[in-house]
Amino acid sequence: MNAIADMGLRRGAPVKRAVSIEELIGWAFQREFASVDFDQVNTVRDPSPNVGMEYIMIERARLGCRVDGGGRSDPHPDADAVADALSVLPEGVGGRAMAVRIAELARLGQSHDWGNDTRLSCRPRAWRRCKHGEFAETEPCGEVKYLSRGRVRRAELRVCPVVYYGHSTQVATLRKSYMLWVMALRDLRDTFRLYGGLTSHEVTAELPPLQPWREIA
Repeated sequence: MNAIADMGLRRGAPVKRAVSIEELIGWAFQREFASVDFDQVNTVRDPSPNVGMEYIMIERARLGCRVDGGGRSDPHPDADAVADALSVLPEGVGGRAMAVRIAELARLGQSHDWGNDTRLSCRPRAWRRCKHGEFAETEPCGEVKYLSRGRVRRAELRVCPVVYYGHSTQVATLRKSYMLWVMALRDLRDTFRLYGGLTSHEVTAELPPLQPWREIA
C-alpha cells in the first residue's frame, strides 16, 4: 500500500528536465532571452555588498517570485534564476566580466575558444581601401639612389608592417581564459545543485573538459 501511495505522489510531482549547466544557460539566453542585471543585488533588501546566490534563492523561495523592480514581462523563472546567478558570479571565477562573456557565448550558442584552430600566421598590421580594392598599408623606411641613363635617381623604400597571430603567448592566454570559463560554469553548476532554485530543470554534473588540449595531445 505504501509503495502504491508513493507512486501516486511521484506521478503528481512535476517532472524536471535534466540538463547540463551549459545547456541550461544556452536555453535561458537563446530561448528565453534572459538578461544579466547587475543591479539585482541592490534590489534585495540586504545592506551587505557581499550578497551570494544562495541568499537570492532563499528570497525567491520565500516570496515565490523574483525580487526585482518590475515593469517588464519576465522570461521563464528558471531563466531568471540563471541570470540572477550570473549577476553575482564570484570574482574568483571572473566576476562581472566573466558573467557577460558567458551570456554572450550562450546567446551565440558557442563554447569558449581555447585555441584549437589557432595557427601561426603573419598578417598586415592594417589595411586601406581605394577604388581598386583593399591593400595592405605600407610606410616609408628610407630611400635608395640608383643611376639611370646617366642620372642619379632616388626612390622611396616602403615596408609593410605585419603582426604575427597564433603564437604561444596568445594560445596560453586563450587557454587560461577557457579554464576560468569552465570554473565559472562549475561554480554555477554547484550553486544550482546545492541550493536548487529551479522549477523545471535539474542540473546534472556534466561540465566541459577543463583542459581539452590534453585529450588530443
